[in-house]
Amino acid sequence: MAAMHRLQLLKPSSSPFTTSYLFPKCPHYFNYISKQPQSKPLVRRFSTTPHFLFCSKSNQQIPQSSNDVAESESQSIVGDLLDYLNESWTQFHATAEAKRQLIAAGFNLLNENDEWDLKPGGRYFFTRNMSSLVAFAIGEKYSVGSGFHVIAAHTDSPCLKLKPKSASSKSGYQMVNVQTYGGGLWHTWFDRDLTVAGRVIVKASDGSFMHKLVKVKRPLLRVPTLAIHLDRTVNKDGFKPNLENHLVPLLATKLEDSVDFKDKSKSQSSKAAHHPLLMKILSEELGCNVDEIMSIELNVCDTQPSCLGGGNDEFIFSGRLDNLASSYCALKALVASCELPGDLASEHAIRMVALFDNEEVGSDSVQGAGAPTMFQAMRRIVDCLSHGYLRESAFERAIRQSFLVSADMAHGVHPNFVDKHEDHHRPELQKGLVIKHNANQRYATSGVTAFLFKEIAKIHCLPTQEFVVRNDMGCGSTIGPILASGVGIRTVDCGIAQLSMHSVREICGKEDIDIAYKHFKAFYKTFSSVDKKLNVD
Repeated sequence: MAAMHRLQLLKPSSSPFTTSYLFPKCPHYFNYISKQPQSKPLVRRFSTTPHFLFCSKSNQQIPQSSNDVAESESQSIVGDLLDYLNESWTQFHATAEAKRQLIAAGFNLLNENDEWDLKPGGRYFFTRNMSSLVAFAIGEKYSVGSGFHVIAAHTDSPCLKLKPKSASSKSGYQMVNVQTYGGGLWHTWFDRDLTVAGRVIVKASDGSFMHKLVKVKRPLLRVPTLAIHLDRTVNKDGFKPNLENHLVPLLATKLEDSVDFKDKSKSQSSKAAHHPLLMKILSEELGCNVDEIMSIELNVCDTQPSCLGGGNDEFIFSGRLDNLASSYCALKALVASCELPGDLASEHAIRMVALFDNEEVGSDSVQGAGAPTMFQAMRRIVDCLSHGYLRESAFERAIRQSFLVSADMAHGVHPNFVDKHEDHHRPELQKGLVIKHNANQRYATSGVTAFLFKEIAKIHCLPTQEFVVRNDMGCGSTIGPILASGVGIRTVDCGIAQLSMHSVREICGKEDIDIAYKHFKAFYKTFSSVDKKLNVD
């Protein structure tokens, strides 16, 4: 799949900036700044070709006078993340793009229905439902009973989904009936330029059926708010829409004005599950006939691209940061940890990424973390690598030596609602991964797992933060406790701090993306040596 074009804001080709402008005040960058030659100020250069502000890599900083800084910038994955976000409008697209990148990196695609042939030093992955994925790299020194080092995240985000029968009409408008998925901030979906994306089942000419992804990139739908003249008390009483009656996107005006079908009696049938106009648009995107579309599973999506923002381009403005930001950092870290020939040469363990669907609604599905997908894969890997000879409790011993990082976005302190955070646990943007704690086990972090994860950060000079919810507020949860209790795997819950969680448009810090990526990569490369220094039982 082609990633969206990375466009840049036009600025003068040679304009000096201070290092405080080029690099936000974050300890993570002090070592780079200190190495700058004092005689030559850094110069931020821009293309002389006109570009647009809504780009995925606007204002890319390319220091010209320091190899150290240039190397640091080349390691940034922020631009790649923006491309991934712009490609991944749905959980299906996120999984398909991850699949494409893994294949490009040399990972071998497996099928859960087939017998596996695995070897030490090999890199493999499989998908389930095209909305969840498990990828792993086997250490060349693997021996039966060695553990798994896993980072787990999820591909789904709160959104609107089309109902099985989405076609309806009101007051001369064609409306599209939707369901709410997850705990979204639904008021943020009003007055946005929306469209649809997802997957369809298409009938081929030979009678077989094909699974295809579809994305309508132009604005297609809109949920308009009621004018204040007709709702005079909205600013005093609050905006409280009825989600069944008021959160219904409009598609077009009445049918005869919007599309001309040869068989009007068929297109206007009350039995039609979806508007003929919508089906016609989908068929054009897919390059097939309307009658060849057998089934659709579509999300409503915001069309505004993910981009950098803020006065210093220090923020990422995007939908679905929760939790595609974590998913991509984990995926990228796994690929980077084993891309060179010698990266797995001294590794005894198996490095793994697990991306699940349906976390936002409880994970209880065949593609969710509540299913035994990851543990079945672990058992199959152990069985395959044992070559038919299983020592006593090989799988159970492997689990005892395993460690899971549950990566899900964290609540950064909101400058306008500081009192919503506990006084001494207020994570900030640009300050590193947030380790989540909860005495009631809403998070799976323990004192031991937090120590091990922070020790890795300490070795690599990476910042960390900690979060505890206030005692007078409820605490959310993650896939961490689900997976930890599944077979008893040691787990730490962590996440990138963000604002506007579950809004149609969220915010996180640009530097936190690179810190998370480096922390995850360090976890894969360093955990074995750190873990063997600590003996608990």
